[in-house]
Amino acid sequence: MARQLPRLAGTGLRLAHLADARALHVVLASEAGRGVAQAVGLVAVNSVLGHVLAAGSTNERLTQALPALTVVAVTAFLGSLLRSASTAATGALEPKVQRVATEQYLGLVYRTELSAIEDDEFHRLLDAARYGADSARRMIRYCTNTLNSAVSLIAAAGVLTVLHPVLLPLLVLMTLPSAWSSLMISRQRYISFHAFVQHARAGHLLGQLLTQKEAAAEVRVHGVGPFLLGHFRTMAETSEREQTRLARRAARIGLAADGAGGIATLLTYGALGGLLWAGAMEFAVAGTAVLAIRTGAASLDSLVLQVTELHQESLFVADFERLCREAKTRAIPTGGDPLPERLREVRFEKVTFTYPGSGGGEPEPTLREVSLSFPTGKITALVGENGSGKSTLVRLLAGLYLPDEGGGTIWWDDVDARTADRDQVFGRVALMSQDFYHWPFTFRVNVGIGQPGQAIDDRAVGEASGFSGADEVLGGLPRGLGTLLARGYRGGHQISGGQWQRIGIARAKYRQAEILIVDEPTSALDAVAEQRVFDQIRALAATTGQTIVLITHRLHSVRHADLIHVLKSGRVAESGTWEELMDPATGTGDFRDAYLVQASAFDAAIPTQSPGKHDTLRAQDNA
Repeated sequence: MARQLPRLAGTGLRLAHLADARALHVVLASEAGRGVAQAVGLVAVNSVLGHVLAAGSTNERLTQALPALTVVAVTAFLGSLLRSASTAATGALEPKVQRVATEQYLGLVYRTELSAIEDDEFHRLLDAARYGADSARRMIRYCTNTLNSAVSLIAAAGVLTVLHPVLLPLLVLMTLPSAWSSLMISRQRYISFHAFVQHARAGHLLGQLLTQKEAAAEVRVHGVGPFLLGHFRTMAETSEREQTRLARRAARIGLAADGAGGIATLLTYGALGGLLWAGAMEFAVAGTAVLAIRTGAASLDSLVLQVTELHQESLFVADFERLCREAKTRAIPTGGDPLPERLREVRFEKVTFTYPGSGGGEPEPTLREVSLSFPTGKITALVGENGSGKSTLVRLLAGLYLPDEGGGTIWWDDVDARTADRDQVFGRVALMSQDFYHWPFTFRVNVGIGQPGQAIDDRAVGEASGFSGADEVLGGLPRGLGTLLARGYRGGHQISGGQWQRIGIARAKYRQAEILIVDEPTSALDAVAEQRVFDQIRALAATTGQTIVLITHRLHSVRHADLIHVLKSGRVAESGTWEELMDPATGTGDFRDAYLVQASAFDAAIPTQSPGKHDTLRAQDNA
């Protein structure tokens, strides 16, 4: 603690200086001034007592004490003014510190590799760091209170030392037991927090599931409510038992500390009585000593409490610092080799990729020695069974992942993806996945966020919406482009999954990236809208020269693709055009067999029925 606390308190002060240097200076100056005023006030009190207890008439003694009384009143008034200034500055500083701390770790986290975000251990640290940002805010108040208590203690200790040197160590002895108990209790709470942080997150998630609109229908129709509530109760009761254990341990530690503190207090006042008995101290000095001891003891108790709270908060700030260090080590590199201005193709050369294992044993590769290409200006389709590696492959293409060490190379023409400027890679790609994010913003922003670094162009938003069919969605919104697409907020509006799909396509169009990756783009659309989307995708490649990478399970949709790659168990089973893959002489049969299975569902015979007035069309067809 002696080594860590000053450093972590320094972290809080650095954040405060970044947030509002002027307010920090006001706090420091005010607290220092309060300490000086208190010291001067104690000295003045000693002078007052000396005059009051001296020989002479009452009028003479009060007259002689009047200047010292005036000093006491002035110092008390100045101390009040300085406390008000410190309180106002601290109140303004705290939320700014929390904002700066939160911005700092969020700014680092969003630049980390995707693998870090998907790492459970990194997420555990992220949960703790969220508390660290809030703790940085509270540390400002505790630092202020600590400074105030320390200055007050120094003032009281200085007066006691002048009155009699033996009183100072006794004052310290009075507060050591409470200091020990506070530190022990805070340490136990911190250890418990880390042991239960994911438990608390899981309990919070169960509570959210009972109120989220996404789960609301199933909660009611399937009667899931009692199941979730039962698990929530079980987890809450486990947390309650832990809190009860901590409270009982704190009570035992506190009882022992109170006993030791009582003995120390008895020794202190016994020593003061002994000094009076021996004639080593006058009554006026003894009165001042009692006041200084009470002031010093209160300041020391406050100092111990504030340092303990500061220590507890600093442990969470340490988590915040650890997250920042970890995020920096796992950050997406900046800079690198520039990509070719006119790209010819992206080529995978014996690429192997393995997700980090979360359990025991060696994880199996998701992709194994994959070799294929994506020619620019063409439509390339990726097909295969679930779990064949299609989505992983396009994440590698988008620069979200890199191949395993020694696991092949992804070439952007002649530039290795490992050494390429990743920001340039991201800038060349637009994503349109089946689970794309529904931003809780307006219609305008949900489309324009495709280019977040530029001012949103309403005309371009309209063109992109017309291209995807989202203009029909826009026409039914009460406030047009400014309609909030987040039900649950005032003015929010809810739209269907198919309508969101059209907005997602408009967003990808608005981005105008060189490579458009579409992953199951029509999963929420009806048959007519689905055909329209695929026509639009072909039009993008034909009219803009955009490279389209299409993932779909509906194999009839890839008939017009320029190139089809078939994945199976993380490997490329076959590649070619539609005609080549459907030709038994050139294809392996994987694609052809899968297509024929899907096609057979549409070729089923129409059930026969007796002739009637509704059989006119069938009779004409048979004719």
